[in-house]
Amino acid sequence: MTSADERPARLDVGVVGSGRVGAVLGAALRRAGHKVVAASGVSDASRDRAEVLLPGVPLLPVEDVVRRAELVLLAVPDDALADLVAGLASTGVWQAGQLVVHTSGRHGLEVFDAAREQHVLGLALHPAMTFTGTALDLDRLADCCFGVTAPEPLRPVAEALVLEIGSEPVWVEQEMRPLYHAALAHGANHLVTLVAQSLQALAAAGVEHPSRVLGPLVAAALDNALRAGDAALTGPVARGDAGTVAEHLRQLQSLTPDIRPTYVALARATAERALASGRLRAHAAAPLLDILASDQEH
Repeated sequence: MTSADERPARLDVGVVGSGRVGAVLGAALRRAGHKVVAASGVSDASRDRAEVLLPGVPLLPVEDVVRRAELVLLAVPDDALADLVAGLASTGVWQAGQLVVHTSGRHGLEVFDAAREQHVLGLALHPAMTFTGTALDLDRLADCCFGVTAPEPLRPVAEALVLEIGSEPVWVEQEMRPLYHAALAHGANHLVTLVAQSLQALAAAGVEHPSRVLGPLVAAALDNALRAGDAALTGPVARGDAGTVAEHLRQLQSLTPDIRPTYVALARATAERALASGRLRAHAAAPLLDILASDQEH
Protein backbone atom coordinates (compact mmCIF):
# COMPACT_ATOMS: atom_id res chain seq x y z
CA MET A 1 0.00 0.00 0.00
CA THR A 2 1.44 3.40 -0.96
CA SER A 3 1.30 6.53 1.15
CA ALA A 4 -0.16 9.84 0.00
CA ASP A 5 3.36 11.13 -0.61
CA GLU A 6 4.15 8.17 -2.92
CA ARG A 7 1.03 8.41 -5.05
CA PRO A 8 1.25 10.49 -8.23
CA ALA A 9 -0.05 13.97 -7.44
CA ARG A 10 -2.89 15.08 -9.68
CA LEU A 11 -2.87 18.84 -9.12
CA ASP A 12 -0.29 21.35 -7.97
CA VAL A 13 -2.02 23.25 -5.16
CA GLY A 14 -1.24 26.75 -3.91
CA VAL A 15 -2.65 27.86 -0.57
CA VAL A 16 -3.28 31.59 -0.23
CA GLY A 17 -3.74 32.20 3.49
CA SER A 18 -2.20 29.70 5.90
CA GLY A 19 -4.74 30.43 8.61
CA ARG A 20 -6.67 27.79 10.49
CA VAL A 21 -8.75 26.82 7.45
CA GLY A 22 -6.19 27.17 4.66
CA ALA A 23 -3.42 25.17 6.29
CA VAL A 24 -5.78 22.35 7.26
CA LEU A 25 -7.43 22.10 3.85
CA GLY A 26 -4.04 22.25 2.17
CA ALA A 27 -2.93 19.35 4.35
CA ALA A 28 -6.15 17.47 3.51
CA LEU A 29 -5.62 17.91 -0.23
CA ARG A 30 -2.04 16.78 0.19
CA ARG A 31 -3.20 13.67 2.05
CA ALA A 32 -5.62 13.00 -0.81
CA GLY A 33 -2.71 12.82 -3.27
CA HIS A 34 -2.35 16.36 -4.54
CA LYS A 35 0.92 18.28 -4.28
CA VAL A 36 0.97 21.53 -2.30
CA VAL A 37 3.63 23.53 -4.12
CA ALA A 38 3.48 26.85 -2.27
CA ALA A 39 1.62 28.75 0.43
CA SER A 40 1.42 32.30 1.69
CA GLY A 41 1.47 33.36 5.31
CA VAL A 42 2.20 36.73 6.87
CA SER A 43 1.74 36.36 10.61
CA ASP A 44 4.02 34.32 12.84
CA ALA A 45 1.05 32.10 13.70
CA SER A 46 0.38 31.37 10.02
CA ARG A 47 4.00 30.55 9.39
CA ASP A 48 4.17 28.26 12.41
CA ARG A 49 0.96 26.56 11.35
CA ALA A 50 2.24 26.01 7.82
CA GLU A 51 5.47 24.55 9.17
CA VAL A 52 3.50 21.95 11.15
CA LEU A 53 0.70 21.11 8.70
CA LEU A 54 2.51 21.76 5.41
CA PRO A 55 6.12 20.77 6.12
CA GLY A 56 8.51 21.43 3.29
CA VAL A 57 6.09 23.76 1.46
CA PRO A 58 7.74 27.10 0.62
CA LEU A 59 6.07 30.26 1.92
CA LEU A 60 5.99 32.79 -0.91
CA PRO A 61 4.29 36.06 -1.88
CA VAL A 62 0.70 35.56 -3.02
CA GLU A 63 1.48 36.25 -6.68
CA ASP A 64 4.15 33.54 -6.73
CA VAL A 65 1.80 31.06 -5.05
CA VAL A 66 -0.78 31.66 -7.79
CA ARG A 67 1.79 31.38 -10.59
CA ARG A 68 2.94 27.94 -9.39
CA ALA A 69 -0.49 26.38 -8.86
CA GLU A 70 -3.02 24.53 -10.98
CA LEU A 71 -5.49 24.75 -8.11
CA VAL A 72 -5.44 27.89 -5.97
CA LEU A 73 -7.08 27.71 -2.54
CA LEU A 74 -8.15 31.15 -1.30
CA ALA A 75 -8.63 30.91 2.46
CA VAL A 76 -8.91 34.57 3.43
CA PRO A 77 -11.51 36.62 5.35
CA ASP A 78 -14.83 37.16 3.56
CA ASP A 79 -14.40 40.92 3.27
CA ALA A 80 -10.95 40.58 1.69
CA LEU A 81 -11.88 37.98 -0.92
CA ALA A 82 -13.25 40.08 -3.80
CA ASP A 83 -10.44 42.64 -3.53
CA LEU A 84 -7.85 39.85 -3.53
CA VAL A 85 -9.28 38.30 -6.69
CA ALA A 86 -9.50 41.71 -8.39
CA GLY A 87 -5.98 42.67 -7.32
CA LEU A 88 -4.53 39.48 -8.74
CA ALA A 89 -6.54 40.00 -11.93
CA SER A 90 -5.05 43.47 -12.34
CA THR A 91 -1.54 42.03 -12.21
CA GLY A 92 -2.39 39.37 -14.79
CA VAL A 93 -1.21 36.38 -12.74
CA TRP A 94 -4.34 34.27 -13.15
CA GLN A 95 -3.97 31.51 -15.73
CA ALA A 96 -6.65 30.34 -18.15
CA GLY A 97 -8.15 27.08 -16.96
CA GLN A 98 -6.79 27.47 -13.44
CA LEU A 99 -9.05 26.08 -10.72
CA VAL A 100 -9.62 28.68 -8.01
CA VAL A 101 -11.42 27.62 -4.84
CA HIS A 102 -12.53 29.97 -2.09
CA THR A 103 -13.71 28.81 1.33
CA SER A 104 -16.12 31.64 2.18
CA GLY A 105 -19.59 30.68 3.30
CA ARG A 106 -21.11 34.06 2.49
CA HIS A 107 -19.82 34.42 -1.06
CA GLY A 108 -20.60 32.40 -4.15
CA LEU A 109 -19.19 32.85 -7.64
CA GLU A 110 -19.64 36.62 -7.89
CA VAL A 111 -16.24 37.22 -6.29
CA PHE A 112 -14.60 35.75 -9.40
CA ASP A 113 -16.13 38.38 -11.72
CA ALA A 114 -12.92 40.40 -11.91
CA ALA A 115 -11.00 37.33 -13.10
CA ARG A 116 -13.62 36.13 -15.56
CA GLU A 117 -11.81 37.54 -18.60
CA GLN A 118 -8.73 35.57 -17.58
CA HIS A 119 -10.84 32.39 -17.74
CA VAL A 120 -10.26 30.99 -14.27
CA LEU A 121 -12.55 28.19 -13.12
CA GLY A 122 -14.04 29.44 -9.88
CA LEU A 123 -15.54 27.19 -7.18
CA ALA A 124 -17.02 28.02 -3.77
CA LEU A 125 -16.35 25.26 -1.21
CA HIS A 126 -17.22 26.21 2.36
CA PRO A 127 -16.48 23.77 5.19
CA ALA A 128 -19.34 23.75 7.71
CA MET A 129 -16.91 23.25 10.56
CA THR A 130 -15.09 25.28 13.19
CA PHE A 131 -11.31 24.94 12.90
CA THR A 132 -8.54 24.85 15.48
CA GLY A 133 -5.79 25.00 12.86
CA THR A 134 -4.26 21.74 14.08
CA ALA A 135 -4.07 18.14 12.89
CA LEU A 136 -7.21 17.48 14.95
CA ASP A 137 -9.21 19.17 12.19
CA LEU A 138 -8.08 16.61 9.61
CA ASP A 139 -9.99 13.90 11.45
CA ARG A 140 -13.03 16.16 11.87
CA LEU A 141 -13.24 16.60 8.10
CA ALA A 142 -14.47 13.00 7.87
CA ASP A 143 -17.72 14.10 9.54
CA CYS A 144 -17.96 17.49 7.85
CA CYS A 145 -20.17 18.89 5.08
CA PHE A 146 -19.07 21.49 2.52
CA GLY A 147 -21.44 24.05 1.03
CA VAL A 148 -20.72 23.73 -2.71
CA THR A 149 -21.53 26.33 -5.37
CA ALA A 150 -20.05 26.04 -8.85
CA PRO A 151 -20.92 26.55 -12.51
CA GLU A 152 -23.00 23.53 -13.48
CA PRO A 153 -20.31 22.03 -15.78
CA LEU A 154 -17.84 22.16 -12.86
CA ARG A 155 -20.18 20.70 -10.26
CA PRO A 156 -18.68 17.19 -10.54
CA VAL A 157 -15.19 18.64 -10.11
CA ALA A 158 -16.20 20.63 -7.03
CA GLU A 159 -17.97 17.67 -5.45
CA ALA A 160 -15.06 15.34 -6.23
CA LEU A 161 -12.61 17.64 -4.42
CA VAL A 162 -14.80 17.52 -1.31
CA LEU A 163 -15.23 13.76 -1.49
CA GLU A 164 -11.49 13.25 -1.93
CA ILE A 165 -10.74 14.77 1.46
CA GLY A 166 -13.39 12.61 3.09
CA SER A 167 -16.18 15.15 3.47
CA GLU A 168 -19.72 15.41 2.10
CA PRO A 169 -20.69 17.97 -0.56
CA VAL A 170 -23.98 19.81 -0.08
CA TRP A 171 -25.20 21.90 -3.01
CA VAL A 172 -26.09 25.54 -2.24
CA GLU A 173 -27.57 27.77 -4.92
CA GLN A 174 -25.65 30.96 -5.65
CA GLU A 175 -28.36 33.31 -4.37
CA MET A 176 -28.80 31.28 -1.18
CA ARG A 177 -25.17 31.52 0.01
CA PRO A 178 -25.72 34.46 2.41
CA LEU A 179 -28.73 32.78 4.05
CA TYR A 180 -26.86 29.47 4.25
CA HIS A 181 -23.96 31.24 5.96
CA ALA A 182 -26.23 33.18 8.32
CA ALA A 183 -27.83 29.92 9.42
CA LEU A 184 -24.47 28.35 10.25
CA ALA A 185 -23.15 31.44 12.04
CA HIS A 186 -26.34 31.73 14.09
CA GLY A 187 -26.23 28.08 15.09
CA ALA A 188 -22.52 27.69 15.80
CA ASN A 189 -21.05 31.08 16.70
CA HIS A 190 -23.97 32.15 18.86
CA LEU A 191 -23.95 28.76 20.55
CA VAL A 192 -20.45 29.53 21.81
CA THR A 193 -21.68 32.83 23.27
CA LEU A 194 -24.68 31.13 24.86
CA VAL A 195 -22.61 28.38 26.46
CA ALA A 196 -20.01 30.86 27.71
CA GLN A 197 -22.75 32.95 29.32
CA SER A 198 -24.24 29.86 30.97
CA LEU A 199 -20.83 28.83 32.32
CA GLN A 200 -20.38 32.33 33.74
CA ALA A 201 -23.78 32.19 35.47
CA LEU A 202 -23.04 28.76 36.96
CA ALA A 203 -19.71 30.01 38.29
CA ALA A 204 -21.50 32.99 39.85
CA ALA A 205 -23.88 30.54 41.50
CA GLY A 206 -20.93 28.89 43.20
CA VAL A 207 -20.66 25.79 41.02
CA GLU A 208 -17.04 24.65 41.20
CA HIS A 209 -16.85 22.94 37.81
CA PRO A 210 -19.44 24.61 35.56
CA SER A 211 -18.48 22.72 32.40
CA ARG A 212 -18.96 19.36 34.15
CA VAL A 213 -22.52 20.30 35.07
CA LEU A 214 -23.48 22.01 31.81
CA GLY A 215 -21.71 19.69 29.36
CA PRO A 216 -24.00 16.64 29.48
CA LEU A 217 -27.12 18.83 29.47
CA VAL A 218 -26.05 20.88 26.45
CA ALA A 219 -24.85 17.78 24.58
CA ALA A 220 -28.21 16.06 25.14
CA ALA A 221 -30.16 19.18 24.17
CA LEU A 222 -28.13 19.58 20.98
CA ASP A 223 -28.57 15.93 20.06
CA ASN A 224 -32.31 16.10 20.71
CA ALA A 225 -32.67 19.35 18.73
CA LEU A 226 -30.82 17.93 15.73
CA ARG A 227 -33.05 14.87 15.80
CA ALA A 228 -36.41 16.47 16.55
CA GLY A 229 -36.22 20.24 15.99
CA ASP A 230 -38.80 22.23 17.97
CA ALA A 231 -40.23 19.01 19.42
CA ALA A 232 -37.11 18.71 21.59
CA LEU A 233 -37.97 21.88 23.51
CA THR A 234 -38.26 21.62 27.31
CA GLY A 235 -37.95 24.06 30.20
CA PRO A 236 -39.89 26.90 31.84
CA VAL A 237 -40.63 28.87 28.66
CA ALA A 238 -42.12 25.84 26.91
CA ARG A 239 -44.24 25.17 30.02
CA GLY A 240 -45.34 28.79 30.36
CA ASP A 241 -43.80 29.14 33.84
CA ALA A 242 -43.88 32.94 33.93
CA GLY A 243 -42.91 33.14 37.61
CA THR A 244 -39.76 31.09 37.02
CA VAL A 245 -38.74 33.23 34.07
CA ALA A 246 -39.31 36.41 36.11
CA GLU A 247 -37.05 35.06 38.86
CA HIS A 248 -34.40 34.17 36.28
CA LEU A 249 -34.43 37.76 35.07
CA ARG A 250 -33.99 39.07 38.61
CA GLN A 251 -31.01 36.79 39.20
CA LEU A 252 -29.33 37.67 35.91
CA GLN A 253 -29.29 41.37 36.78
CA SER A 254 -26.14 40.87 38.82
CA LEU A 255 -24.10 39.47 35.91
CA THR A 256 -22.41 41.19 32.98
CA PRO A 257 -24.85 43.30 30.96
CA ASP A 258 -24.81 41.07 27.89
CA ILE A 259 -26.44 38.05 29.57
CA ARG A 260 -29.91 39.27 30.57
CA PRO A 261 -30.79 40.79 27.15
CA THR A 262 -29.65 37.54 25.52
CA TYR A 263 -31.89 35.54 27.84
CA VAL A 264 -34.85 37.82 27.10
CA ALA A 265 -34.37 37.67 23.32
CA LEU A 266 -33.99 33.88 23.28
CA ALA A 267 -36.86 33.33 25.72
CA ARG A 268 -39.14 35.40 23.51
CA ALA A 269 -38.05 33.53 20.38
CA THR A 270 -38.53 30.24 22.23
CA ALA A 271 -42.03 31.23 23.30
CA GLU A 272 -42.99 32.25 19.77
CA ARG A 273 -41.73 28.96 18.32
CA ALA A 274 -43.45 26.98 21.09
CA LEU A 275 -46.69 28.81 20.31
CA ALA A 276 -46.35 28.20 16.58
CA SER A 277 -45.72 24.48 17.10
CA GLY A 278 -48.62 24.09 19.54
CA ARG A 279 -46.41 23.16 22.51
CA LEU A 280 -47.37 26.33 24.37
CA ARG A 281 -50.99 27.47 24.68
CA ALA A 282 -51.90 31.11 24.16
CA HIS A 283 -53.36 31.52 27.66
CA ALA A 284 -50.11 30.28 29.21
CA ALA A 285 -47.95 32.33 26.87
CA ALA A 286 -49.63 35.69 27.55
CA PRO A 287 -48.20 36.38 31.06
CA LEU A 288 -44.82 35.08 29.98
CA LEU A 289 -44.67 37.36 26.94
CA ASP A 290 -45.84 40.30 29.09
CA ILE A 291 -42.90 39.80 31.45
CA LEU A 292 -40.44 39.58 28.57
CA ALA A 293 -41.93 42.65 26.84
CA SER A 294 -41.78 44.62 30.08
CA ASP A 295 -38.13 43.71 30.54
CA GLN A 296 -37.28 44.83 27.00
CA GLU A 297 -38.92 48.21 27.66
CA HIS A 298 -36.55 48.76 30.55
